[in-house]
Amino acid sequence: MYPYGLIGNCHTSALIGTNGAVDWMCAPRPDSPPVFGRLLDPDGGHFSISSLVPSTERTTKQRYLPNTNILLTTVTLSNGDAFQITDFCPRFEQYGRIYRPAALFRLVEPLQGTPAIRVSCRPVSGWEKTPVQPVRGSNHLRYEIRGELLRLLTNMPLTYLCEETPVALTQKFYFGLTWGLGIEDDLVKVTHDFLEQTTRYWRTWVKNCSVPLLHQQEVIRSALALKLHCFEDTGAILAALTTSLPEQPGGTRNWDYRYCWLRDAYFALTAFHNLGHFEEMEAFLKFLLNIAHTHEHSRDRLRPVYTLSQGLPLPEIEHANWAGYQGSAPVRNYNQAAEHVQNDAYGEMILTFTPIFFDERYGDLRTKDLDGLLAHLAKLCVRSIGQPDAGLWEIRNGWQEHSFTNLMSWAGLERLERIKQAGHLGPLSLDLTSARIHAAEALLRGVHDGALRNGPTDSSDDAALAQLPILGYPNRELCESTVLHITRALSLRRGSEDTGFFYRYVRRDDFGKPEGAFVICSFWIAQALARLGRIAEARTILDRVLVTANHVGLLSEHFTPATHTQCGNFPQAYSHVGLINAAFAVSPPWSDVL
Repeated sequence: MYPYGLIGNCHTSALIGTNGAVDWMCAPRPDSPPVFGRLLDPDGGHFSISSLVPSTERTTKQRYLPNTNILLTTVTLSNGDAFQITDFCPRFEQYGRIYRPAALFRLVEPLQGTPAIRVSCRPVSGWEKTPVQPVRGSNHLRYEIRGELLRLLTNMPLTYLCEETPVALTQKFYFGLTWGLGIEDDLVKVTHDFLEQTTRYWRTWVKNCSVPLLHQQEVIRSALALKLHCFEDTGAILAALTTSLPEQPGGTRNWDYRYCWLRDAYFALTAFHNLGHFEEMEAFLKFLLNIAHTHEHSRDRLRPVYTLSQGLPLPEIEHANWAGYQGSAPVRNYNQAAEHVQNDAYGEMILTFTPIFFDERYGDLRTKDLDGLLAHLAKLCVRSIGQPDAGLWEIRNGWQEHSFTNLMSWAGLERLERIKQAGHLGPLSLDLTSARIHAAEALLRGVHDGALRNGPTDSSDDAALAQLPILGYPNRELCESTVLHITRALSLRRGSEDTGFFYRYVRRDDFGKPEGAFVICSFWIAQALARLGRIAEARTILDRVLVTANHVGLLSEHFTPATHTQCGNFPQAYSHVGLINAAFAVSPPWSDVL
């Protein structure tokens, strides 16, 4: 399992190891080059606070302050001495807006005895992996990186910090790490003030969440993790906050997910809607409207993935000077998927904005700009029916017609038809009923032996087609036969026993056959079974798959049940979205207990 907790504030983020080290942090944005990248290379940079005794003579525990994104790491030595590290990125309301600087605060305090610690701050200059030497100030260090300054303010003696000298922890030490800004006020006062306000912010945000009756703690942690994947400045929602963590240990399926996939954004916004949070919808709508109206590369077709500033993450680059996570090369940044044709995105974007027309809380978002965007998406949907593309799973070679794309085209057009019937979308002249029927006919060409398969010319199985009942396809018999077929054909079994885990598919792709379970598939199938009224089966799968979370409740993209190993990028927004939506689907109403 990945031994990391995540902190962030919707502008910057970091992974903190159970050993007290910041091993992954990119600045100034999550898709920037790494400042601390030891996650992907021993020489990739880190900011560590460590005990002097061997690992066999200490124990560590890591947990979140309840209902927050504030991380506590406790280190206890064999002689009973102990200390605690509190890590957080400030986030709170100030002067009528959210204060979320590119900053990380660390507070180290003794809990028992007089433990000794060593502090080491060794940033690198991006993908070149060049160590950055500090310039010493009166009570801070500064590092020049790509023409900007990373500052580390502390009350620890700078001599001990610069020389990494062991120091007895007889008092609290404070560290404020900032990008592009300084801390002018007293560091101790600022840290405690920011910590108090950040704690209050996250707990208020959680109180304003709707939660299901079942699996509340898991849903709350997933909601908090998912929120950190929102880049609030532009409204983009990231697929993950990491790059190049391998889908299979030692393998080459290592991708950069620090971007906004339109498909992922749809699923994420569905989860936020279940949670009762709406600000993310409005921010993402502005993000997409800007793409559609201002970028030439998106006029004729939307790209599957965009950077946080709405550009294209191209060209995909491999960095041979980086060793990779536990030696799993290559390390990549940017993603060639931006060149793909993935026609499912148009239906998904229509689904994303459908609540605006049926939920009166969104009334102010019903604008001519949105009507124009939906009219454009409708035409793209119709144009995509039956056409070959790279598909949901971004096959790089051998594009074909995919049932999933036809399903999403059907769903998007069916929603538009109902929106039009409700009196909206006046300027839309497209015959939506004929278009919806055309999409359904294309979809049915992918049915083989009574179950929907990957495509008309490909009878292999695809776990994403469990979306059929979730999206409300009206043929219940086809929905049920498809979902039950998927549960049999794609199940990872231990002998004759079902584990609750599923492959996304088992056919060969550009890199061979997938070997691990794709975590969200279990959540999709649980949600689909619940939609079909098979609640007991759905709950069983959900109960089994919750073991994929690490020690602080964070989920990865892939999971290997046999070795209990998390794989792929981490944390993965997709996986947390799946948990949230599945938990709502399998839970009874609150009226059952209140």
